[in-house]
Amino acid sequence: MHPAIRIDGVTKRFGNVQALDGIDLEIAKGEFFGLLGPNGAGKTTLISALAGLVRPDAGRLAVMGHDVVAEYRAARRQLGVVPQELVFDPFFTVRESLEIQSGYFGIRDNAAWIDEILENLDLTAKADINMRQLSGGMKRRVLVAQALVHRPPVIVLDEPTAGVDVELRQGLWAFIRRLNRDGHTIVLTTHYLEEAESLCGRIAMLKQGRIVALDTTRNLLRRFSGHTLRLRLAPGHVLPDTLRARASAEAEGSRLFNLANCDEIEGILAGLRDAGCRIDDIEVGKPDLEEVFLRVMERG
Repeated sequence: MHPAIRIDGVTKRFGNVQALDGIDLEIAKGEFFGLLGPNGAGKTTLISALAGLVRPDAGRLAVMGHDVVAEYRAARRQLGVVPQELVFDPFFTVRESLEIQSGYFGIRDNAAWIDEILENLDLTAKADINMRQLSGGMKRRVLVAQALVHRPPVIVLDEPTAGVDVELRQGLWAFIRRLNRDGHTIVLTTHYLEEAESLCGRIAMLKQGRIVALDTTRNLLRRFSGHTLRLRLAPGHVLPDTLRARASAEAEGSRLFNLANCDEIEGILAGLRDAGCRIDDIEVGKPDLEEVFLRVMERG
């Protein structure tokens, strides 16, 4: 059975810039997959290559078993892409834009699905308004709708919530989660790492055109991050010698303990009790994808 996306040895250079440097990646059908990296890492170039907008210098890409170059039309029909840039035609209404997008894929009588998309993206009230009259957040909703209008099995979201209000973000993710439950493969790039952490089952991290980490979200959090204990003692109280070496100093007199597991918390608190220390403030931190990202980028 073919994976949803297969990328073998893909390279791409723009002048002196090596945008993609030997990317190998396979994404299974039905995955919610995260593609993370700093600006310039190659994420958008890789998405453009998947969509057939950029031809790689070497390697092969396939969507649902269809080669992106040799079988462009078949591969493109399987893929819906929400671009990072706000690209729109200023001469049509929202509904007309979606009808035209349907026509690009040879789809007629798509009104019922268009209405469903409009409702789920809270665009029904804007359906007959010209695109140029919409706010930036509303235009981004329309880009999402255009990517979904031909019911593609694979959906790529390139920074879909950039500049979008919290209410839309929650509604959008509820709709995308539903599509994923229905069997659609979702590939997400985002700078909101908390979104990737809560949504994606597996994550690849790119740096300078290469994949520097690839694993399940849970394994990445376990390998590169961990629980922390942050506390601030009452004035006049200091950490006992047995604990001072384990803690790092932070602003406003706080001390941070990095924990291998939560069982260590009781030992630290017991040491403080035995030393007669009084605690003014205490916080237990969970493993954090942002910390994972920073550590991987440093190592990569």
